Amino acid sequence: MSRLTELASEFGMVERALGDPAALADTREYARLTRRHRELLPLVTLLRERDSVQADLDGARELLTDPDMRELAASEIPPLETRLTDIEAELVVLLLPTDPDDSRDVILELRAGAGGAEAGLFVMDLLRMYTRYVEGAGLRLNVLDANESDLGGASRVVAEVTGGPGAQGAFRALRWERGVHRVQRVPATESQGRIHTSTVTVAVLPEVEEDEVQLDLSEVRIDVFRSQGAGGQGVNTTDSAVRAVYRAGTPDEIMVVCQDGRSQIKNREKALVVLASRLAERERAAREERERSQRASQVGSGDRSEKIRTYNYPQNRVTDHRLEGEDKNYPLDSVIAGNVAPVVAALARAQRELQLMDMAARDAQETPHGAA
Repeated sequence: MSRLTELASEFGMVERALGDPAALADTREYARLTRRHRELLPLVTLLRERDSVQADLDGARELLTDPDMRELAASEIPPLETRLTDIEAELVVLLLPTDPDDSRDVILELRAGAGGAEAGLFVMDLLRMYTRYVEGAGLRLNVLDANESDLGGASRVVAEVTGGPGAQGAFRALRWERGVHRVQRVPATESQGRIHTSTVTVAVLPEVEEDEVQLDLSEVRIDVFRSQGAGGQGVNTTDSAVRAVYRAGTPDEIMVVCQDGRSQIKNREKALVVLASRLAERERAAREERERSQRASQVGSGDRSEKIRTYNYPQNRVTDHRLEGEDKNYPLDSVIAGNVAPVVAALARAQRELQLMDMAARDAQETPHGAA
C-alpha cells in the first residue's frame, strides 16, 4: 500500500505537469510525461476502483445491523468481497518489476538465416505479420531499409515501430519476438513437394534518446546515394538514401542504411537513430560482460536448432518453444495474419507467474521462523 500511495501521488504530479504550458514547449519532456502517464494509468484506475469497492463493502456491512436492509446487504457482500480480492491480486501483478524499455519505440530487424531464398520469402511473411499486429495494437511500422530479392523475398529488413496516442509501448509489444523463427513448409520453388526448414532471425532494439549514448559524429561517415527501393519517381531519381558508417574499417564498424523517404535530411536523422540504438545495444552488452553483443544473443546464429518459435504450414500450427502445455500451440493461419497478441499474452503471463513465484520465495525467506 505504501508503494501504491507513492505511485498514485506520482500520477497526480504527472497530470499536473502535463497541464503546464512549459511541458508542451519541451517536446522531449512532454513525451516522457506522456509515457509515464500511460504507464501509471492502469494502476491508478484499478486503485480507484479498489477504493470504490471497499467503500461499497463497508457500507453493506454497516447495513447488516438494519433489519430492513440486512437481507439485501448480505446478498451484496460476497460479490464485493470477490471483486476486492481480484483487484488486490491485479494490483500485485501491476507492481511487479517491468522492463525499463517497455514504453520505448523500437528498431525491428528481420534477417534471413538458414534456407536461402525460402528464408528470404519468410522474412517478408513475418514483416506482413508484424505490420498487421502492431497496427492492431495502435502502433505504426515504417520500413527504413530492405534488401529485396527478385523472388519477392528479402535478405534483410530494418523497420521502425512507433507508438500512437494511448497505445502500449512498441518494445512491450514486440519484446517477445527476439530470437530465431523457424518455418517448415513446401517452398514455391520446390517441384517435388518436399518440406523445407528455414529460419529468420528477429532483433528488437529499443530506441535511445540523443543524450543516452555518446555518438561522436566525427567518427560517423555519411554517404548519400540514389534510393533503390520502390517509392515512385521522386524517390528513385534523387540522392535521398543515406548510409551512416560508424568507425568505418575498424572492428567497431556499424553500418546503417535508410532510404524510406524522399527527404535526405529525414533519412539521415533516422539512420543516426538506428545507429545510436545499435551502439547502445553494444554498450549494454559490454557492461554486462557478455562474450557476444546483446543483439547476437537475441538472434543467435540463425541455425535451425536455435529457435523460439516454429511455423509449421502442413499442420497449420505455430509452436512457441518457451511455453508449455496448451499455451504453446496456436493456429498458424491466424498468427501469420497478424493475430500475435494471444502468443504475447501467454508469454507475458508465464513471466508474471515466475515473478510471483520468486516474490513468494523471497517473502518466505524473509519471514522469521514461527511468525504468523
